[in-house]
Amino acid sequence: SNGKTTTVRLIAAMLRQVGKRVGFCCTDGLFVEGEKLDSGDYSGPIGARTVLRQREIDAAVLETARGGLLRRGLAIARADVAVVTNVSADHFGEYGVHTLADLAAVKLTVARAISEYGLLVLNADDTTLREAAANVDAPIGWFSLDTDNPFLHEHAAQRPACVARDGRLWLHPYGIALDGTDLGDIAAMPLSAGGIARYNIANLAGAALAGFGLGVPPQCLADVLANFGRNNADNRGRLERWEINGVNVVLDYAHNPDGLAGLLDVATANHRNARLGLILGHAGNRLDTDIRALARVAARYRPARIVLKDIDGYERGRLSGEIAALMRETLQAEGIPSAAIDFIPDEIAAVRSLLDWARPGDVLVLPVHGFAAKDTIIPMLDALALSAPSA
Repeated sequence: SNGKTTTVRLIAAMLRQVGKRVGFCCTDGLFVEGEKLDSGDYSGPIGARTVLRQREIDAAVLETARGGLLRRGLAIARADVAVVTNVSADHFGEYGVHTLADLAAVKLTVARAISEYGLLVLNADDTTLREAAANVDAPIGWFSLDTDNPFLHEHAAQRPACVARDGRLWLHPYGIALDGTDLGDIAAMPLSAGGIARYNIANLAGAALAGFGLGVPPQCLADVLANFGRNNADNRGRLERWEINGVNVVLDYAHNPDGLAGLLDVATANHRNARLGLILGHAGNRLDTDIRALARVAARYRPARIVLKDIDGYERGRLSGEIAALMRETLQAEGIPSAAIDFIPDEIAAVRSLLDWARPGDVLVLPVHGFAAKDTIIPMLDALALSAPSA
C-alpha cells in the first residue's frame, strides 16, 4: 500500500549500478534510462507494456498497483522478482475489497508471475502479508526491521532475508541462520532520514533483497543504499526536504493514514516544539470513513495551521470542498480550533499560503498529489531554497 514508487526507484538504481539499461513505470510517470517519457500514474498495465516495448532497455521495474490488477490484471506472464512492501487500509469499498485480507490477496497476484527460480519479496513485519503468504506457491524471501521476529526465524532460517540489526542492514542470502553480509549503517543511508524514517528503512531492506534476487552483488547494493536519496532528484515527490529561510519543508505523496503518520513522525522527530503547518486532501473515491481517518491522524500531531485542499483530477465524483468539509468536521471534533483550519482548493495556492504563514523554526508538511501541482511546487521549493540566504 505504501512505498511502491520508492522501492521501484531503488531497484532501478541497483540495476543501473551493474550496467543495466533500465526502464521503469510508477505513479509519477514513465522513465527510460533516467529520462522521463511522460508524467502521470503509470502503475498499471499500460505503464508496464509501454516500458517493455522500449528496445533500448534490458531491465524493467514495474510498479503494479491494486487498481490496475483489479481492472485488467497483470501485464506480464513472468517476472524474475516481485515485491509486496506492505498492506494497509486503503481503497476499501472498490471492486469487492473490504478488508486487509482482501487487499493482500489482490496484491499477491504478482506471485503468479514468479517461477520456482524467482523470488517473491515480502515484509515479515506485516501480519496480514504473513498470513496471506501461506497460500502462495512461489519462493519467498523476507525482510524485517526486527531481527528477533519469531516468524522470521521460523520461515527465513533457510530462505533469503534482509534484516535490520544493531543499527545496520544485513543481507542473508541463504537464511538468517547463516552468516550474512553487512550492507551498511542504516542512519547513514539518506532515505532513512538519520534512521528516523522506519517505513523507508523497510523500503531499503525490501529493495536490497529484490536486488539480490536480480543478481546485483552485495557491494553494489550497499553503494546504492549509501547514496540514493542524497539528492532530492533521486526520489522526486517522496520525502523531499528543504530548509527555506529557517523553515523546514517536507514534501511527500502520503495518501492514507499509515503513510501520513509515518511522514509526520519523520517531519516532527527533531522539531517537537515547532509550529506545524500541514496541507491535507484526499481522492474522491475513498469512503467517508477513510477521509475522516486521515483527518484524525493529522489532528494527533496538533498542527498550528492546516490548509484543506482539493486534488485536481482526483475528485472522482465529489464536488469541490466536499472532502474538505468532512475533514474540517473531523478535525474540529478532535480539538483543532476552527481558526487553525483553512480551505484553499488549489494545491499550489495552498502551499504558497503556508509558506507565507511560516516563520523560522516552523515545520511545513506538504502531501502533494496532483501531477501539475507537483511539477510547479517542487521547482518552486528548489528555487526558494537556493535563493534563501545561508545561515
